[in-house]
Amino acid sequence: MSQGVEWALHTCLNLSWLDTPVPTGTLAAFYELPPAYLNKQLQALVRAGILTSVSGPRGGFRLARDPDAVSLLDIVAAIEGPEELFRCDQILRKGPGVHTGVDYRQSCTLAQAMRGAELAWRRELAGRTVADIRADVERLHPDSPADARARITELR
Repeated sequence: MSQGVEWALHTCLNLSWLDTPVPTGTLAAFYELPPAYLNKQLQALVRAGILTSVSGPRGGFRLARDPDAVSLLDIVAAIEGPEELFRCDQILRKGPGVHTGVDYRQSCTLAQAMRGAELAWRRELAGRTVADIRADVERLHPDSPADARARITELR
């Protein structure tokens, strides 16, 4: 996975604690990220309906949905795309014992194992929301919401 996934996950978590839009530059400065690259990730989240972009001098990005309506899989898919992570290129066709007409993507034991692992991974991400992560962070680090709000205010 690209770094953009981590950036998007943390940005969505931080935005869940804020009531106002936050400009890209401020969000990038929060973790010392390159603004142009972070903006590409934020635009992908807007296209996916996870964030909304507000224009104007007090504009920026904010969550478009409640944190409990944004799964971790929504964010990963917005950044990485919906394609499967493992792609079977059917290299068995070039090995011994070739069977003409066989779709090895369906019959290869390794491809099936990888597909099963990815399905479990996607199921786990789909079952966890930004609100779940926020609750875990607030339980483990109760000062995080206030710290995030203070840092954003400081960076504006």
